[in-house]
Amino acid sequence: MRDEQRRTISAARTRDPAAVATAAARRRRRPWLGPSGKLVIIAADHPARGSLGAGDRPMAMASRYDLLDRILVALGRPGVDGVLGTPDVLEDLLLLGALDGRLAIGSMNRSGLPGSVFEIDDRFTAYSAAAVAAGHLDGGKMLLRIDPGDPATPSALEACAAAVTDLARHRVTAIIEPFMVRRLDGRRVNDLSPDSVIRSIAIASGLGATSAYSWLKIPVVEEMERVAESFTLPALLLGGNTRERPDEVFGRWRAALRLPNVHGLIAGRNLLYPPDDDVAAAVDLAVSLLPGPPRTAVAGPGRPLAPGRRLASGGAAG
Repeated sequence: MRDEQRRTISAARTRDPAAVATAAARRRRRPWLGPSGKLVIIAADHPARGSLGAGDRPMAMASRYDLLDRILVALGRPGVDGVLGTPDVLEDLLLLGALDGRLAIGSMNRSGLPGSVFEIDDRFTAYSAAAVAAGHLDGGKMLLRIDPGDPATPSALEACAAAVTDLARHRVTAIIEPFMVRRLDGRRVNDLSPDSVIRSIAIASGLGATSAYSWLKIPVVEEMERVAESFTLPALLLGGNTRERPDEVFGRWRAALRLPNVHGLIAGRNLLYPPDDDVAAAVDLAVSLLPGPPRTAVAGPGRPLAPGRRLASGGAAG
């Protein structure tokens, strides 16, 4: 099975690159929201910013085949709705038929490399709005870091506003992930105080010529009830760090997922690279936090590998 999947990707990329567009056009799509009204999306766009670490493993995501295998395991769990990724990741999954009946969300601006002098200058180096629409994707996601002391911030705001407008023109959902940023010991860190999160949400909500297709991706912080009062747009929670005090973090997720304008969760490394490498169990725990009855897995030709199987030889990444 794993050799066949690797050959499928390799053959298409070396001999038939048009297979990517064919697979995108043939992909069986689904409504944005299912009957539950809640979403669980697997985030897999970290490598495109050079962020390969997970937990205490600095190169955890270095093996692309291992990453794909973990995504396939996650997609096979009940209650998982889709994947957020850059073109390279989504196209591998398309070639494997793994996105049929799932949501596919394109990650758009990936140039703000962590630790770089141009980190705030987060240009759109992956999907454009036109490419999201042409690729029959279900949404486009953008990161918006706002540093009042960095002159690159207005360009980032302008670029995200243009992307929101362009996605709305195509009637495609825009997911905006905003943060106020401050400098700490020479590094840029996201300010997760409730007031700063509220301020970032207010700025993001006003981007673009229309907010009709805009969603938010927001962190779980203190005073979430007050944070939720600051916006009317639908929101998804980002995963955050669950390795420290996981019970407390999961409890805060559970409470936030019951707020009326919160419609689910987008999580990546916490689910794909849990400390025990049990991806299925981590995903099942995240899904269990959502209110409502349990949901069933989506069947299709892209049936994922069983938990514990690897596309790459040699076991878990690290």
